[in-house]
Amino acid sequence: MPKKIADLLVVDREKLTFHPLTMERWKDLEILFGERGACGGCWCMSWRLKKSQFVKQKGDANKSAMKKIVNSSEVPGILAYYDNKPIAWCSVAPRETFIRLENSKILSRIDDKPVWSVSCIFIVKEFRRKGISKELLKAVIEFCKSKGAKIVEAYPQEPYGPNIPAAFAWTGIPSSFEKAGFEVAGRRSKMRPIMRYYI
Repeated sequence: MPKKIADLLVVDREKLTFHPLTMERWKDLEILFGERGACGGCWCMSWRLKKSQFVKQKGDANKSAMKKIVNSSEVPGILAYYDNKPIAWCSVAPRETFIRLENSKILSRIDDKPVWSVSCIFIVKEFRRKGISKELLKAVIEFCKSKGAKIVEAYPQEPYGPNIPAAFAWTGIPSSFEKAGFEVAGRRSKMRPIMRYYI
């Protein structure tokens, strides 16, 4: 049985580059997210809004909301490129930016230290399981460091098995964060550790 194209792809780290999302790169986010807005019209607004508002805005309204954020000169995340083509995205911002995260019982704050939160990782299908998450997280850490952050926090999902569905992996999996130097800082759920990188 022939292997899938994605299985045959060998990533050349020299061709990877990372850039903050600015209006100059908005078209690249559109290309990356495609017509589905990454996942079901999300446009990476899920944790930035109350659940009812997010559901109401699914699709074009969420896209407009994200574009407004970028247009305000706020940088909501980092884009990864391979050979100058957008292949991945990581949302990162001060924790208080994410309303649903702040209201979560399982992922509530473990202390009063200011942190920057990694809320989402999106990688195009053919580049998954290629070590892109680790490289992207390293770029995110450097970005947070440039903003004066001392702690980067993440909320990955423990995989249920070897093939975790993409719909459940949008916050990443613990092993990817461990490879980037994160460690478990708290856990209120077997499946959802709170992990931190100390700069």
